[in-house]
Amino acid sequence: MANQKVKGFKRIINACFFSIAGFKAIWEHEEAFRQEVLLFLLATPLALWLTENNIERVLLIGSVGAVLLVELLNSAVETAIDRIGLERHELSGRAKDMGSAAVTLSLALAAMTWALILI
Repeated sequence: MANQKVKGFKRIINACFFSIAGFKAIWEHEEAFRQEVLLFLLATPLALWLTENNIERVLLIGSVGAVLLVELLNSAVETAIDRIGLERHELSGRAKDMGSAAVTLSLALAAMTWALILI
């Protein structure tokens, strides 16, 4: 747990280490995140090659980056719920389903962004 008394530059350094730990954990435990990173790595050079201006590039790359962000949040919710208990509960299932819906929506928005810009 983070030391709440740490302030200033040390707090920023600590936050960086916590973030690195989060990236390591999601990489190790979530195949969907690894697949979405692959999508990001393929989409980024494609976006740079296919577009003519920086706004289009930011929209294309950012839309796929947003998928990664939503996946991180969804995985955090799922992990917290699983810590509470692995037995089936209506509210736990609902929360996990909502997280999954958020990921699906972010993927649909990314696809729409790519389609509208490239077509």
